[in-house]
Amino acid sequence: MRVDFTPSPRPTLGVEWELALVDRTSRDLTSRAGTVLDALRGDDGREHPRIHKELLRNTVEVVTGICDTVAEAAADLSGSLAQVRRVTDPLGIELMSAGTHPFARWSAQQVTDNPRYAELIERTQWWGRQMLIWGVHVHVGVDSVHKVLPILNTMLNTYPHLQALSASSPYWTGTDTGYASNRALMFQQLPTAGLPFQFGSWAEFESYIDDMLVTGVIDGLSDVRWDVRPSPALGTLETRVCDGVPTLRELTALTALVHCLVVDLDTRLEAGEELPTLPPWHVQENKWRSARYGLDAEVILDAAGRERLVTDDLADVLERLAPVARRLGCADELASVADIPRRGASYQRQRAVAEAAGGDLVAVVDSLVAELRETP
Repeated sequence: MRVDFTPSPRPTLGVEWELALVDRTSRDLTSRAGTVLDALRGDDGREHPRIHKELLRNTVEVVTGICDTVAEAAADLSGSLAQVRRVTDPLGIELMSAGTHPFARWSAQQVTDNPRYAELIERTQWWGRQMLIWGVHVHVGVDSVHKVLPILNTMLNTYPHLQALSASSPYWTGTDTGYASNRALMFQQLPTAGLPFQFGSWAEFESYIDDMLVTGVIDGLSDVRWDVRPSPALGTLETRVCDGVPTLRELTALTALVHCLVVDLDTRLEAGEELPTLPPWHVQENKWRSARYGLDAEVILDAAGRERLVTDDLADVLERLAPVARRLGCADELASVADIPRRGASYQRQRAVAEAAGGDLVAVVDSLVAELRETP
C-alpha cells in the first residue's frame, strides 16, 4: 500500500494537550466533557476548532494550529485553556493534567459516544476500558519523506529523557505503583501502541501498514498508536512519549526540547551524517527504566552498553542543542528544561505532597489543580 507523506516546507510545530475534568468538591473525575464542549460551540453550532473530545468523557484536549515557534504554540494553548476555564469555572469543574489521576477508578468512567471509540473498547475490552491516562503530543514538520524514519529511529535514543522529565503518573486507583510513569506501561497494552518498529525505509513502513490493513489489525493510519510515529497527512513526526504535563511552563520546555531534537537531526541528515541508533532491545529497556525510575534512571547510551544517569546525559543534550534553540527562537524555553530536575518532576512533587499530607491523595489532586492554575 502506498502511504503518501505530505512534506512540510519548514519545521512547523503542533501540540496536543489532554486535560482531565475534576469535580471541585470531591476532586474525583467528572464525565462532563459533553457539556463543556457544547458550551464552546460556535454560533453556527460547529465544534470548537482548538478544543476537542477524547476517548473518555472526563477529558478535553486543547490543540494548537500550525505554529512556527514554541512561543506561538504556548500562546495558542494558553488562549484555548482560558476559553475552557470560562466554561468550567461556573460549572464547578477544575482542570488538571497528569499521566493519571491519583485515585479515580477506571470502572466508573464513561466512554465518549463515537463509533471509533466504541470499536476500540469492543476490541480491547479490559485493557481498553482501563485507559484512564492523559498525555501530550508534539508534531514537528519534516520536509522529506526520506528523513522521517531516520529521524524517528534516532529520536528513540532520547526517549528516556522525555519520559523521565514528563513522568507524572506514580499513582493508579489510589495506589503508589512504584513507577514514575505508570501511564507509559499502561498505554502500550493496546494493539499497535508502544514503541515503534525501526524501519530502514519508507517502503518497509508502507509494507507494514499494508499488512496491518489486510489482516484487520487497523482500519487506518490513526490506529497506529506508536509513542513516536509519522503523521503523513500533516507532514510531521509526532512524538507521543510524554505523560500529561501539569503546567504550561513545563509543557513549553518539553515542546522546545522535541522541536530542537527533530530539527537537529534533520540538519545532521542534510549534512550527510549517518544518525546513530540503538538496538531495539536497548530502546525497550530504556523505556522501562525511565518509566520505573524517572530522573534516577541509568540509561543505555549505545550498542556497546555504556550507561549514564539520565540527568547527566540530559545536561549534555541541552548544551548540544543550544545553538539549534537560538536559531529556532526558543533558547530560553529550552534552557528551562533544566529547571524540571531542579524543581522535581511531577511524579516527585506528587509523592512529596502525599507524604506531607499523610498519604491523602485528595491533596495531590489539589496540588495538580493549583499547578495548572498557575498557567496564565
